[in-house]
Amino acid sequence: MRLLDLFRSPPDPLAPLYDAVVARARQPHWYVEGAVPDTTDGRFDMLAAVISMVLLRLEDTAEGALPAVRIAERFVDDMDGQLRQSGIGDVVVGKHIGRMMAMLGGRLGAYREGLATGTLAPALLRNLYRGEDPGAAPLAHAAAALESLHRALEDTPIQTLLAGRLPE
Repeated sequence: MRLLDLFRSPPDPLAPLYDAVVARARQPHWYVEGAVPDTTDGRFDMLAAVISMVLLRLEDTAEGALPAVRIAERFVDDMDGQLRQSGIGDVVVGKHIGRMMAMLGGRLGAYREGLATGTLAPALLRNLYRGEDPGAAPLAHAAAALESLHRALEDTPIQTLLAGRLPE
């Protein structure tokens, strides 16, 4: 074993899934047809929406429960790094992360409820668009795309998700 190998972190088995979630949240259609603001807040909100759909699927099974916790932890680590890169100092990073986790938890509950009642529109207006009405077509686009993702995830085996393969 080489000396430098002692300092390497083991590979993160959830990196493929998290990377797939981030890639899905960065797809241009969200920001063009869905009119999600292409800002730091808008990208956070879109990532939170996509990761919520994945977390809801993972939480459906005993097999997915631990990966759901770990993917949420991965999200926190990513947001921590993003905040530090944007120049936010160590003293307030913890507060920002706490708020982001509360926001993710709130969105997860709102999207769960919206899916259960058959319409994501109110939850999207409140969380993805932060109370700003984007218009009927963008709202319908975002809702249809997230509902489609949710339905496709229901039919996707957990192991497929853990390998980083999200359904189309």
